[in-house]
Amino acid sequence: MRAHASSVRLLGARLQAEHGLTVNDYEALYVLSRADGGRMKRVDLARRLLLTPSGITRLLEGLERAGLVERQACKEDLRVSYAQLTDAGRERLLAASCAHEGSVRSLMEEHLDADEIEALAEMLAKLPDVAEGDDACPAA
Repeated sequence: MRAHASSVRLLGARLQAEHGLTVNDYEALYVLSRADGGRMKRVDLARRLLLTPSGITRLLEGLERAGLVERQACKEDLRVSYAQLTDAGRERLLAASCAHEGSVRSLMEEHLDADEIEALAEMLAKLPDVAEGDDACPAA
């Protein structure tokens, strides 16, 4: 748990300083970039990010104020709303992605050799929900 906490703290500080994004902001933008049309039901996004309803509301309010995400109503069911990635959100994500990936890679390579990184990746891939993602930069 200490390794996770210290890694997230370090990577989050870099992401914030260089791109004005928290790790949660980055993950939300990333997940939306992979969704069909760059949008998801807010409730589905909350589940994907493992956030409570109030947690996703706070996260999305900040992204909406920054112009990175916008709220869209569902025409068929007004109780449903979507989080839609904006062009500015896609641009910010793209700008941050390769730098963030580089920070992760640098952190790992600073402390582990290539065989250890490969072994760690294989072990982590066995954990729940890891296989859903991939390690590519987000779609343009």
